[in-house]
Amino acid sequence: MTAGHHATRRTARTAAVVLGLTGGLLGGNGLLGSGAARADNGIDTLSARRIAERSRDALLSVDSLRVTARGDLGDGRPAKSLDVVLDRSGNCVGSVRLGGGQGSARIVKHGDEVWVKPDSDFWKSQVPDGGAAFAAILNGRYLRAPASDPRLRPLTEGCDPVVFGQLAGDVAHQDPAGLRKAPRTTLDGAPVIPLTSTREGRTWTTYVAATGRPYPVRITVHGGGADAVVDLSGFGKPVPSATPPPDRTYDINALLDRSSVPT
Repeated sequence: MTAGHHATRRTARTAAVVLGLTGGLLGGNGLLGSGAARADNGIDTLSARRIAERSRDALLSVDSLRVTARGDLGDGRPAKSLDVVLDRSGNCVGSVRLGGGQGSARIVKHGDEVWVKPDSDFWKSQVPDGGAAFAAILNGRYLRAPASDPRLRPLTEGCDPVVFGQLAGDVAHQDPAGLRKAPRTTLDGAPVIPLTSTREGRTWTTYVAATGRPYPVRITVHGGGADAVVDLSGFGKPVPSATPPPDRTYDINALLDRSSVPT
């Protein structure tokens, strides 16, 4: 198995496990945003390998972006989905939907603190013997904890700045001999160049913007039981800075110290 396959599978798995969609995937601006028309960037004339390299470099040039993902990786677990805005400092705002009726959670991470707001289905599925009590105690408030708290790591790992490097590895594919360039097409109304490779019965496709900066705007994997999509947008747009107010939060240690719901 190639290093490229390991990197790509790890990125897709991280995206699918950690965060989830809440409403529209990309808001009203589409994958490549709105506003004035962007100039053609000339990648049509390049080889697949050169397009992949330029797309990787464009991605690595930004300090923040929006990542959304949805689908099934064919590993026998419920399909999961994500929507998160993150930056290289580890700040992020997003949400997680676990799939299979296991619930969802809203996540805000800034600096050394993280706030998580699970729904009732999350508590029921993750803490069968006490989740209902926890949900009642929180009563719609965010759970507050240090960002380093290992108990929340499965939810917050998608905020890790390493995601940038993982995505860049996916874009480069690490296997130039098997990388193919398809004809220009459109994605959400904007021109893109698809780059495709096939490994172990799965087809991986990266859609690269053909106007403006050659950002990778979508990565898909199909076949071998997998059917997943990762969309990238909001390149360089900062993570929202607002955090939940104190009266809408509850300390994680105080919650775990509670043995019953107050009357």
